[in-house]
Amino acid sequence: MTNVQRRMPGAAVTAIAVLSPSLVLAQSGLSGLGEAMPALNSGDTAWMMVASALVLMMLVPGITFFYGGLVRSKNVIGTMVQTFAILCVVSLIWVVCGYSLAYGPDRGGVIGGLDWVFLNGVGSSPHPVLAPTVPHQAVMLFQLLFAAFTPALIAGAFAERMKFSSVLLFTLLWSLFVYVPIAHWVWGGGWLKKIGALDFAGGTVVHISSGFSALACAMVLGKRRGWRTDYMAPHNLPYVLLGTGLLWAGWFGFNGGSAKAASGVAVNALVVTHLTAVMAALTWMIMEWHHRGKPTVLGIASGAVAGLATSTAGAGFISPASALLVGVSAGLCSYLAIVWKGRIGYDDTLDVLGTHGIGGILGTLATGLFASRAINPLGADGMMAGGDSSLFGSQLVAVISVVAFAFIGTYAILKLIEGSIGLRVAPEEEATGLDLTQHNERAYS
Repeated sequence: MTNVQRRMPGAAVTAIAVLSPSLVLAQSGLSGLGEAMPALNSGDTAWMMVASALVLMMLVPGITFFYGGLVRSKNVIGTMVQTFAILCVVSLIWVVCGYSLAYGPDRGGVIGGLDWVFLNGVGSSPHPVLAPTVPHQAVMLFQLLFAAFTPALIAGAFAERMKFSSVLLFTLLWSLFVYVPIAHWVWGGGWLKKIGALDFAGGTVVHISSGFSALACAMVLGKRRGWRTDYMAPHNLPYVLLGTGLLWAGWFGFNGGSAKAASGVAVNALVVTHLTAVMAALTWMIMEWHHRGKPTVLGIASGAVAGLATSTAGAGFISPASALLVGVSAGLCSYLAIVWKGRIGYDDTLDVLGTHGIGGILGTLATGLFASRAINPLGADGMMAGGDSSLFGSQLVAVISVVAFAFIGTYAILKLIEGSIGLRVAPEEEATGLDLTQHNERAYS
């Protein structure tokens, strides 16, 4: 019996099964308890296909334009192409063994097995726990895109100074040795899932892991040449706004698709996603207006992305009213984190830690406070919804463990690469820019 099932009274399971059988099966794995396998649900399948397309849009062109606009013009091609390359590398890893290790049968709560290497056994039929009303391949593809999106976020921390060959090797090693274990712990039946930690769409797996991996990248690679002396403002703010809009729209698939069913929980996730982003953008704008005297396009866009990142952990568990409070905290804390970054002195180029790492922590802990069975009976009640402190404690354990594992694992991988093929481009190549030195191309004539 799963932790979620132990928390639910029998009457609640029965009632929800009547209202939304696909949701119950998709999130709790009740079909593995002896019930007959349900038929494929065309609505759920269609929604998963659309959600996967939306998440792909977040990668290309969403994060591509967002990051491409934030860097200097001499590095725009070098930055944009990294997202495409990361998508290709992760896709291959996922098919060969990544999906099996992340979601295959549990091995001691730490990692999955190798039952599904090369997608052996992952076909168009449902899986009784992971995908009871949609083809197993649909869930595999959806999670593949999550696995690709996460290292694409980390690339913002080492933008403008890492060799392209090192980016490829880092993506390979990080995906296998950092992302895959964390995904299994939280979503694949591992130890964090067993202690009751909740993460609807990636607060820990995607955003905390990418944020604190980004911090390790900034520390190991060091500052960019000319940091705090050269002009390093974003070269194309319309690109940034375009990327933000694509990310915002794609996040509906990111969070809504995590319900794995066209259900009321999926709709609630969309509403929570939107409201959290709105409040974070407004809060960031007000903070910046008060602090610096002008509201900027970059600030509003950054606030929206911080809110989107913060929404992921609890999108399917908290109410729209709670989302407003979470959005305010996201805008406030992410803004302060980026202001303090300048005082501390680490060069996380595109503020991955301040936006995604801080947002992931806030969203994960907020789930421990505001999660409610009234929103999702397959979740749990947080402290502000009549529950005790057990859920918040599980969320805190998840935060601490993922922060530590992601940072230490990334640091070790970077040191390994540094000692083998090297990490940074040569000083003269950095001065020229990655576009010419790494790809022999220019974005603008």
